[in-house]
Amino acid sequence: MKGRTIVLDHINDRQAAALMVDGKLEDFLIAGDAPAPGTIYRARADRPVKGQGGMFLTTPDGPAFLRQVKGLAPGAMPLVQVTGYAEPGKAIPVTTKVLFKSRYAIVTPDAPGLNISRSIRDEDERDRLLEIAHGEMGSSGYGLIVRSSCASADEGDIAEDIAEMAELAARVMGDDGPDIACLAEGDTPHTLAWRDWTDPAEVVTDPGGFEDHGVLDALDEAQGIVEPLPGGGYLYIEPTRALIAVDVNTGSDTSMAAGQKANFACAKALPRALRVRGLGGQITLDLAPMPKKDRRGFETSLRAAFRADPEETTLVGWTPLGHYEMQRKRGRVTLSEALK
Repeated sequence: MKGRTIVLDHINDRQAAALMVDGKLEDFLIAGDAPAPGTIYRARADRPVKGQGGMFLTTPDGPAFLRQVKGLAPGAMPLVQVTGYAEPGKAIPVTTKVLFKSRYAIVTPDAPGLNISRSIRDEDERDRLLEIAHGEMGSSGYGLIVRSSCASADEGDIAEDIAEMAELAARVMGDDGPDIACLAEGDTPHTLAWRDWTDPAEVVTDPGGFEDHGVLDALDEAQGIVEPLPGGGYLYIEPTRALIAVDVNTGSDTSMAAGQKANFACAKALPRALRVRGLGGQITLDLAPMPKKDRRGFETSLRAAFRADPEETTLVGWTPLGHYEMQRKRGRVTLSEALK
């Protein structure tokens, strides 16, 4: 099965979306029980946590935690946006940097100015998009980022998207009610698929699409801890309470370069493996043995692989024991939690 296919369906009454590329599950989104990232609240500041440099807030969906607080007093009613999924038993992570993101545009109330995605380099196209943006934003004091998906897109579609996001931003940012409230819901998996999977693809919306297109079989495999690597090696991905441990195994390869080949294959395969499992947090890689001179090449390959990944990932570096550490945003529901 060649090409890209987006399948929109449900699992256990949860809305879900799958991106299949050449018959392989490349990305997967599923609704969770917690507030979705992107949800915007008018919250109440409760108490600062000096040791952690943050403050606990009250929202309609429970306690939230805001990091790096400055000038926010208990009792204040700030607008905050959910940034990810909380670990079990912890508060909802939020930020005061509110964004309004859609397929073609991102409205930035706190960062004025019109900006075109750097990936759009054609000057005529940039001029076309700036004209559309100016026409829709007018004298608004809010900023706008025109996304890379606008390249060659229909002018009417872009203008409509910008206008909708600008209107939503004005309504939410202008809401000064006295009580805590949810002012905007985060995007559902089907909306996220439309928003972020913008490359040309066949879109399947028929019930039973997951079974017909091999998504369910791919999810069964992803629920396990083993991720096969090209060349016969394996990744063993095991979430623990403290971190996610990833062990690189060379499999049946006993050649002198087996460790190097398995580690470089890990670098390419790891973003997808974490993405479809919905895993984030602290990640430690226990790599196969390889010479220290190959570490720089491994890091370069790892950095290139994560550059195209939608979830923010910080590559931290090597430990004295030779492990490699990363920190990844918890931007998704874990597959095991959603399907349990």
